[in-house]
Formats: sequence, C-alpha cells, structure tokens
Amino acid sequence: MAAGERTLILAEGFSADPHYGKTMRGVLRYRREDVVAILDSTRADDDHDGVPIVADVESARAYTPEVALVGVATQGGRFPPAWRDLLKASIAAGLDVESGLHEFVSEDPELTELARVHGVGLRDLRKAPAGLNVPTGANLEVDATIVLTVGSDCAIGKKTVAVELDLEARKRGIDSVFVPTGQTGIAIAGWGIAVDAVVSDFLAGAAEWLVVEGARRGGKLLFVEGQGALVHPLYSGVTLGLVHGSAPHVFVLCHAAGATEIEGSPGHPIPPLTELIELHERISLPARKAKVVCIAVNTAAIASDDDARAAIAAIAKETGLPADDPVRFGAQHLLDALLARL
Repeated sequence: MAAGERTLILAEGFSADPHYGKTMRGVLRYRREDVVAILDSTRADDDHDGVPIVADVESARAYTPEVALVGVATQGGRFPPAWRDLLKASIAAGLDVESGLHEFVSEDPELTELARVHGVGLRDLRKAPAGLNVPTGANLEVDATIVLTVGSDCAIGKKTVAVELDLEARKRGIDSVFVPTGQTGIAIAGWGIAVDAVVSDFLAGAAEWLVVEGARRGGKLLFVEGQGALVHPLYSGVTLGLVHGSAPHVFVLCHAAGATEIEGSPGHPIPPLTELIELHERISLPARKAKVVCIAVNTAAIASDDDARAAIAAIAKETGLPADDPVRFGAQHLLDALLARL
C-alpha cells in the first residue's frame, strides 16, 4: 500500500478472526487513515472499530477505493476457492490488487489477463526480489543499533512489538526505523521482504539487505520484525536465518502470558523463559553476540488490567528482566529498558 492509497480490505469470512485476519488488524491499527471499507459478506452492514463492512465489491464502490488489499493470512498461504471470484470482481472494478499470500496473483494467467484488460496492477507482497544471495558481512558494518523481536511461539505479536517500539522511539526524536519481514509489516511500512518466502540459502542474505536498507532510510535504531520461533516444530528455520542475517545487537523476547505449549502443535511444550533467553543468546551470530534485554508480554487473553500487571510482574521476577505489554500499557517501559542496556 502506498501512503494515501484508498484501500478496501478483503477479509471475506475472516474479519472477526484475530488469527487469520491479522493482516487486516495490523493495517487497521497502523494505516487506519488509508482504509475506506472492509469486505466480508458474513458481517455486511456492520462495522469494525468504525470502519464500514460491505457485502461485495459493488457495495464498496460507494467508498471510492483504489486498491483491494488481501487482509487475511490463511493456513498455507492459499486463497480459499470462493476468493477467486472476489479477486476477479476487484480487478473488474478497476482496483489494483495487493496480496501477501504464498499464491501469487501476479503469476496467475487469468488474473493477469484481466488486470491487463482493466489497466490495474497486481502486487504480491510475499514475492522475493531478484538477486538475493548469502550475507556479505555488510550486516556487521551497518551504522545503526539493531533490535530483533523473537518469540516463544508464532503469532504472538513480534511485529506489533517492533512497530510499537519504533513509534515510541520516534516520539522521542530518535532516528528509528521499523524493518518489515512479513506481508503485514510490508503492507504497513510500504517496503520490506517477506523472509518466509525466500529460498533458505538466501534467507540470511535477505535479512542483511533489510538492515542495510533500514539504515539507508535513516535509521540509527532499527527494530526488525521477528518471524517464527526457535522452538517451533514448523517454523524454526526462518527464525535462525533472520537472527544470523540481521545480526542484532539485542533481542526483545515476546511471550503470550500463560502459554505453555506451541499453538497448533500438541505435545510441543514452550520451555521456561529463562531457557529461551539462554537459547537465543547462545545461537546469536558468533561475530556479534546478542543479549535478551526485556520481555514483551502479550496479555490479550487476560481480562483485567490488574491481572495483566500481575502476570507481567511474575514474568519479570522469573526472568530478572524488565517486562511489559506495549500494546496494553504502552511501550515506554520496554524502550527505557532497551535504551538503558544499549
């Protein structure tokens, strides 16, 4: 999404789902001014935090959108079968289509021909740029401090923590840049590489390119969006490549309060946070050993603020590190802790 581009978010069937609708939620939180409507026929004529929800593309035309953004992250990164007609309707209405799924709209013969006829663009946020390679060592020469968010599991807020810390740093006048490594982060920031779609040999090279580019964009403090989790039985590889390629100076460890098992992977426990801290510090790039400096706690599942604060305090006591929920209580405390350690 380009800044100021009037956006219709396609969220058919998923606008009420905080997991599969996470792209929609991320864009609404950080690019709200560009979103004119959400499409989800299951909630038509309702609204989501004040943004109108429409039944179809024809109804959305009243809000004069310019681009249709795929706002869902489905399992396996594939379009549900019914979405094909939705994409075709968006193109026929003259809307550019922007997607972050693994199934590339720009490589679909029928959609590309339809886009040519209607003069619109098809943009795949997850499509890796050409020319990626292995790291060159430029990651160790970047004139900036690099912070990487890592996690005890997937989908617990690594992107959100990085964005919140970046926003707080910029409020304080720090030359800070959020470095996006996934489709939602790219939709928010307007640049980046979805590292989970990069050939594994070149993943670390892609991460190096990202921190170099973040510094080129003026960042003296780079908040790199984490991916996967080192102890995740499915997605650990992307984490290790990102760690070694971005060569962070410090980590921020993200954890969902109360979680004890990898979500969706029964029988795979989450180790104690003290073990996770030691693990991340041990596998950091030998040429630049990184420390975990604070814990970002996701307390979304806890109803009361008092109970959330108690959970955060327990984690701080367990780990001996500053801890807070930057979404619920603001990022000030975590940024203070991070800057103090730097």
